[in-house]
Amino acid sequence: MFIKTSVMERNLQIPWQEDCYMDLKSSSPKSVTRNKMEDVGWLRKHQKMLQRCISGPLLVDVVNHMKKQHQLSAEGVGLIQGTGCLEDKVHTLVDLLYVSDPQGSALREYLQCSHPQVYNLVVLYESVVQHQKDALLQVVREGNKSLTEQAANHTTDPALLLVEGVSDLQQREHDLIQVLVNRGAGPLRGRPLTLDRLLASLTRVSIAPRVTLTVGVSGSGKSRLVGQFVHLWTLGKIYPELNLVYPLACWELSNFERLSVEKLLRLKAPHENTDLILSSSVCKVLLIFDGLEELRSPLDFSEAPVTSDPRRELLISDLITNIVRGNLLPHATLWLLSRPVVGAKVPAGLVDRVTEVPPFSRTHIQEYLANTLKHSNTSEQVWAHLSSQKPLLLLCSVPGICHIVTTTLSRLVGVDSEDIPLPRTLTEVYAHYCWPQLSSTDVPNESIRKQIATLGRLAFYSLLRQRSTFSEPEFRTYGADVLPPAPGTLGHRVLRCTRCWFSDYVCWRFVHSSVQEFLAALFYYTASRRGMFDLFSESSVSWPRIGFQSHYRAALQKRDNAANASLDLFMRFLSGLLSPATGMLLGGALGVGREEQVTQRTVVTTLLRNAVVGSGGEVVSMHSVATVTCLAEVQQGEWLRSVEEDLIGCRLRGKLKAGVCAVLAYLLQVSDACANETQLSNCLDATSLKRLLPQLLYCSKLRMENNEFKDDAMELLGSLLSAKDCRIQCLSLADSSISSKGVKPLSRSLLVNRTLTILDLHGNNIGTRGAKTLAEALKMNQVITSLNVSSNQLGNQGALFLAQALVVNHTLCTLSLQSNSVSDKGMKALTQALRSNRGLTSLNLRENSIGVEGAKAIAQALQENNTLREFDLTANLLHDEGVTAIAEAVKVNRALTSLHLQWNFMKGGAAKALSQSLHSNTSIQLLDLQENALGDDGVVSLAGALKVNSSLVALYLQGVSAGNLGAVALADALRVNQTLHTLDLRGNSIGMGGAKALSVALKTNRSLRSLNLQENTLGMDGAIFIATALRGNHQLTYINLQGNGIGESGAKVVSDAIRADAMECVVDI
Repeated sequence: MFIKTSVMERNLQIPWQEDCYMDLKSSSPKSVTRNKMEDVGWLRKHQKMLQRCISGPLLVDVVNHMKKQHQLSAEGVGLIQGTGCLEDKVHTLVDLLYVSDPQGSALREYLQCSHPQVYNLVVLYESVVQHQKDALLQVVREGNKSLTEQAANHTTDPALLLVEGVSDLQQREHDLIQVLVNRGAGPLRGRPLTLDRLLASLTRVSIAPRVTLTVGVSGSGKSRLVGQFVHLWTLGKIYPELNLVYPLACWELSNFERLSVEKLLRLKAPHENTDLILSSSVCKVLLIFDGLEELRSPLDFSEAPVTSDPRRELLISDLITNIVRGNLLPHATLWLLSRPVVGAKVPAGLVDRVTEVPPFSRTHIQEYLANTLKHSNTSEQVWAHLSSQKPLLLLCSVPGICHIVTTTLSRLVGVDSEDIPLPRTLTEVYAHYCWPQLSSTDVPNESIRKQIATLGRLAFYSLLRQRSTFSEPEFRTYGADVLPPAPGTLGHRVLRCTRCWFSDYVCWRFVHSSVQEFLAALFYYTASRRGMFDLFSESSVSWPRIGFQSHYRAALQKRDNAANASLDLFMRFLSGLLSPATGMLLGGALGVGREEQVTQRTVVTTLLRNAVVGSGGEVVSMHSVATVTCLAEVQQGEWLRSVEEDLIGCRLRGKLKAGVCAVLAYLLQVSDACANETQLSNCLDATSLKRLLPQLLYCSKLRMENNEFKDDAMELLGSLLSAKDCRIQCLSLADSSISSKGVKPLSRSLLVNRTLTILDLHGNNIGTRGAKTLAEALKMNQVITSLNVSSNQLGNQGALFLAQALVVNHTLCTLSLQSNSVSDKGMKALTQALRSNRGLTSLNLRENSIGVEGAKAIAQALQENNTLREFDLTANLLHDEGVTAIAEAVKVNRALTSLHLQWNFMKGGAAKALSQSLHSNTSIQLLDLQENALGDDGVVSLAGALKVNSSLVALYLQGVSAGNLGAVALADALRVNQTLHTLDLRGNSIGMGGAKALSVALKTNRSLRSLNLQENTLGMDGAIFIATALRGNHQLTYINLQGNGIGESGAKVVSDAIRADAMECVVDI
């Protein structure tokens, strides 16, 4: 009876927590919920917290006390001890006490007297947590109504990518430089991660992370993710085990010079008894630090003072440092969000999990256009323009920039005027975005200049101080408009108000950091025309600097010396203001005449080109590429187009000097010629390779064939593939004179490289020693899936080394050993490996010296191997005996789908053996028997197999000495067979009789798509038979009747007849 009551009572308490959360969504008074809870008794009301707070030792004390007070029997104590985990033991304790005392008076009295902290935590927990959730939910709903809809339709779509860490590129370069270098793509090895898995353990043996770092470029949506996370948590849809969540905006914390942990938490949670919750190790708390880059003082983990005193006041950056280290709030879980440059300052040893906000893919951009633009025609025009302007399209992978660009383009597409061309540069886009009235004829020039003098000045000097948020007093300091800005003003378009999570304090920021940099560049440009002192010094106490050229040169120098390339985009905008299109757009509004624009453009173009050429003898840095980007933004692209034409036409040999390498590095990012594959064949030497090396890291498919790489060049390539940021997935070094010594650094790099999947080394001279070095690397490498070492003089010994690698490597799928003088000895070693290998699916052994013994070894391996799909043994020495052995293995093998046996001195006997195999084999789809003297007997045997086989799709019988009898047999088989798609009978002698038989078969066969009857002495009559047959057959898509003595006039007649009856059929005649 007790057990039944316990189960019933346990079921009765299940809705309790749901009622608690329902209070968030209902408008009923809280007292109703409170009364319901009191009705179920104190024990049931606080059961979950009792299970969470009572530790093992405390449970022992409680059980002993309850036994002494006669609240528990010996049988009850035994029942508790026999229960599984600690939580279940407490659950059983509550069930037992509830039977006699639902209010748990004895337990309450004992906890209150002997363990007051535990008692207070149990009793006060719900009020504190509920107060916190209510406050957060209100802020989220007021701040972003769209989050309410997202939570209501919550899905598990990946919001983040799990990555290994912050890359070197992310640590060094400006956000948008990172985007361009990666061609708008996300991290190469990122694994999708949903918000509901962000803080959870990902495997059975792993533990949940304490510190999680999320990085993302400006405008990628980090703060939006925080809002979404908080909203879902307050609704109980994710992480119900979290007791408290504190989202902390770093811009708000920066308003305080010093804080202690105690004051920090009081600032964010001014509720009674909060300290009690936070001080307990049982309470699970999540602190979210959003925007580490907005701290006034930078994070410094090496110099920050160490403290574990929660009352000691520290600089905000030092306070966060101690929290991350675990000196303060060691039981709290942390989620840090920042731009990559700042996120990298958190030591990797302190971070348990690193995630990255994924960029917009092209599909996402198109979906964004479709969802935000009402008219599909407008969406299509905007997408067409973006597709033609690759630099703009790449930057649209950042959601914040995508909004700016697409909003601007969609408005301009809707303007009914041919005088306003769509912008082609980023500067033009931002000019139109900031001042939409520029597309009209009535432009208030004085208003624009005033706006630049105020907001532009604020943007410029805040950029130098690396500030991106502003208070109202700061706006007044620069003479900006009263906040909030009036509709229709520049401030209304480019500024956004952000509110604190737990107070009414607000800050203002630009809609995106790039808008701040654009306005900063515009201010610098207008001020430099008449400025007499260095504008980078706000106090104006500096050496005189007169003239635009002097100021522009100063900006270039500041850009080169700026940390983390923080002024690269500013410099791009400053240069772009001098392009012809932007000059026409802004010249009148800024009071700049055409002649002055031309002079300035000439000066800037000369300075930029000299800067590019001046760095030509060095390794091409990102600064050099950024300088070329400035040239492109000025729209002085003759040099760039010339290099691109040479790249496409493979005419770069001997030209990769001076600044050409820098231009080429820029083209690697934005040119369509490099979108799918970077072609650098027959143009590189060690010097040019060294210059380009840092930029080649980010190419995905790299073709560098026929470059005669010496050993020093191979050392460079080895270092390239060993780099942490390497993104190369496909590398071809064919015909590049690589020796056994040269392949060593390449092999060493394979021990650490984790991106390269395809490596093509055919046509080199690595020899046996090189094969050994490569094989040792393959034993460790678990990434490469395709390796081509054809024509490398490996010999049997080299094949042996590679076979040893195949025994342990099960990742390699494709291996090509063509033309390597491999004989029976080498083949036996390879087949021994094939017996245990579980990864190889394609093996190419064309043009070797494999004989009968080797074929027998192959046969034994095929009987055991169940992974090999494609096997190419063309041009070996198998003869009938060897092929017959392989045929016997094919009878039982169910993995092989493609078998090439061309040029193997086979005759009819081997063909009969293969035909017998095809009777039972159901996996072979392609069989290539070309250039073997099978004769009619062999072909007749194969035809017999086609009548029953239902898997073969392609059969190649070129030059097999087939005559009329063979053709008739094949025709008879085609009447029955319904799976063969391709039949190649080139170079035989089937004659008119064979053609007639095939024509009859074609009238009924519905599977054949390709038929090759080239050079078969068909004559005019035979061709006409085939053409007539197509009147009843509409499945054939290709037919070849060349070399059959038809003549030009006959060819026209036959061709016209075929096309008239089968218009989709391609005819070679």
